[in-house]
Amino acid sequence: MTKENNWVELCQLSEIPERGCRVVVTDEIKIAIFRTHTDDVYAIEDKCPHLGGALSEGIVHGAQVTCPLHNLVINLVNGEALGPEPMCVKSFDVKKEDGKVYLDLVPVKKEAA
Repeated sequence: MTKENNWVELCQLSEIPERGCRVVVTDEIKIAIFRTHTDDVYAIEDKCPHLGGALSEGIVHGAQVTCPLHNLVINLVNGEALGPEPMCVKSFDVKKEDGKVYLDLVPVKKEAA
């Protein structure tokens, strides 16, 4: 089954700090848009699956972010936690075109039950 994308223009890439993020708030969810030091861009739910900390306030290193509350590391590529327990957050497709960042608001992967 193929997922159909519905792209929304967010901002210029330069408006997202390197190794930082911006947050998109919808009626249903907060989405953190991260930019790595290599200008890769990832989008995941802005809520740690462990204690609910704001991942947008975490430390970005490579394609990972560390939760500011308890140091749980989340893979920005797929939203999966890198720890002994299987946990994940919703992840979203993003793309860059002509210096602009676009987000698909339909999650790629749903959080673990």
